[in-house]
Amino acid sequence: MWIESTIAMRFLRHGRAQTLLILFGIAVGVSVIVFVTALIAGLQANIIDRTLGTQAHVRVEAPREANRIAPVPVGTLQLVLEDPRPQALRPIDNWLQVRDVLDRLPGVAAVSPVVSGPAFGRRGSAAESVALVGVDIPRYLRVIPLDEHIVEGRLEVGSSNAVVGSKLAEDLGLRLGGKLRLDAGEGREAIVNVAGIFELGVRELDARYVYLDLKQAQSLLALPGGVTVIDMTVQDLFGADRVAARVAGLTGLKAESWMDSNAQLMNALTSQSMSTRMISVFVALSVALGIASVLAVSVAQRTREIGILRAMGTRRRQMLLVFLIQGAVLGLAGALLGALAGWGLVWAFNNLGPGLFEIPMPPALVPAAMALATLSGVGAALVPASRASRLDPVEAIRG
Repeated sequence: MWIESTIAMRFLRHGRAQTLLILFGIAVGVSVIVFVTALIAGLQANIIDRTLGTQAHVRVEAPREANRIAPVPVGTLQLVLEDPRPQALRPIDNWLQVRDVLDRLPGVAAVSPVVSGPAFGRRGSAAESVALVGVDIPRYLRVIPLDEHIVEGRLEVGSSNAVVGSKLAEDLGLRLGGKLRLDAGEGREAIVNVAGIFELGVRELDARYVYLDLKQAQSLLALPGGVTVIDMTVQDLFGADRVAARVAGLTGLKAESWMDSNAQLMNALTSQSMSTRMISVFVALSVALGIASVLAVSVAQRTREIGILRAMGTRRRQMLLVFLIQGAVLGLAGALLGALAGWGLVWAFNNLGPGLFEIPMPPALVPAAMALATLSGVGAALVPASRASRLDPVEAIRG
């Protein structure tokens, strides 16, 4: 192996200009793979954080109400004119037991019971449609970091305190310490004190959500002791659909993952990942073609030297290894330079770029890109290496 490595390095030195060009090409290709892959990973993480920062990974609700049609005797023609059944606000049966089961479910990071329903928020002559959200704050913060979105006041619910969205506060002219009348219909009313104002960055939520204590919301919505939703976060974000399917199977409840409720977002993320893989494949192909062309030229230019080596007793296997090692060295050296350049591009984007989001550097990205370039170099060397090993010594020396 030492002899083959020495010959391979000698061939590389003889074709110095070509070697430098192919090294530069490999470095550019690997830097593109590293930077683009890290960039899209950072972009996806930023999109997911902005989207899922205001919603649970899995939402568990009571099953929808459906009409039941009475069976008819066999042979009877039945014509059915059916109106869809209205969906009333329904609590989850035995939600305490369901919560405890979900707490112990593998892959589940946090579970939070929530009671939510419609109401009107009034201040003076102004009225807005709002969504009452009753939460158990310690549990809810493990699912939605609401405390990180408080822009005024404090996160305090209970004792007639509430937290409202910034757009709702603007529409109703509310400020800290102000009074908000909540009307849930059928005479269920309450006056709450605005203890805090949040801004989730989603206009619909900032204009409608009013956070209350769980018991106060249950009382206003006429659901004493009940909850309408159980929010969950999972450890594997992209495994949320599997967890939702398991929850539905275990409990018989309706479980919907963020992947189902954000189908367009999921499609965009999948398209981005596919484009990254395609870029990596085409860059690897260009690297392989570049190495193959350099080695093919090397074989053509050094036919006489190869013939002399074969006449001196160099076996075909050794000659094959010479060019395979040459391809591997080219791929590895270019990959190392490209990895450093890609790392530099990531650093420049994070420190000198527009600051829209930060690009993470996955630990396995650089080794994977280097391995891809090295394997591409070895694969590209197979054809010229095979040709060199099959040269007839006498004809090669004469040529």
